[in-house]
Amino acid sequence: MKSKIIVEYAQKALLYEVSVNPKPGLVDPISNGAHQDMDVFTFINSSVSLYSYFEAASDLGLTFKGNENDLPKLFQTLRKQGQLAESTMFTATNGVNTHKGAIFSLGILVCATAYVSQHARTINVTNIIDVVKRMLANLVNDDLANLKPNKPLTAGQQQYLKYGKTGIRGEAQAGFPTVLQFGLPMLRKSSGTINQRLLDTLMKIAQNTQDSNLIKRAHTPSITVWFSSKCQRYFELGGSKTAMGYQYLQSLDKILIAKNLSLGGSADLLILTIYLGLVEDIL
Repeated sequence: MKSKIIVEYAQKALLYEVSVNPKPGLVDPISNGAHQDMDVFTFINSSVSLYSYFEAASDLGLTFKGNENDLPKLFQTLRKQGQLAESTMFTATNGVNTHKGAIFSLGILVCATAYVSQHARTINVTNIIDVVKRMLANLVNDDLANLKPNKPLTAGQQQYLKYGKTGIRGEAQAGFPTVLQFGLPMLRKSSGTINQRLLDTLMKIAQNTQDSNLIKRAHTPSITVWFSSKCQRYFELGGSKTAMGYQYLQSLDKILIAKNLSLGGSADLLILTIYLGLVEDIL
């Protein structure tokens, strides 16, 4: 797979995600969701600005000379590029955080895909995720084991100290199991328009993840249990392809907006699912 295709898949994943609607509490072409500081154009600007970062991530994977045991070094180099990409994003969005999570997670997948393209006969999800696990073998311990409560912490670090949640770091180190066990299987069996397929995929992801953004805004992990039941009801009504399912999703969007809740973590996992779906040629 050529680097240009890998990079285009990454940018498509960002643009597909923001285009899906209606997404509960999230920015889409119809609504700003529970986000007063951004809209769909903010996300488009951000997505375009990150193209060069994904090129850099792909190049790192293509040119890495170490063996499989050295892959953590590849991640550390990628992380430095990610920090630069965050600055690029903030410049493009006037300081709004649109894709910080995707810079981390999608950058990892792009880099791993490029590495696989140079070292394996077949580029598939299994091979990509194997590289991801090797790249991130000690991520949770390295990032979270020695946190100091009296120092400034990110939301993810705070949730680790307060609730024991490893968040996206744990998800990434484990090889994105929510994507592999729920997101991709749903996308593979889904039917209908791309929008319908991705709505159902998002809701399946949200039903089965501890969404860190949802927890942050609700100030309690129990919110994920509440929302999981809402997702279950959505599927009982038939999902996106039934009038009742679609109307329920619209009402759920209003509920989350009223409560100032957002599925930011689930949206990031949807981006990864879309990317791998493009790699698999099922989108």
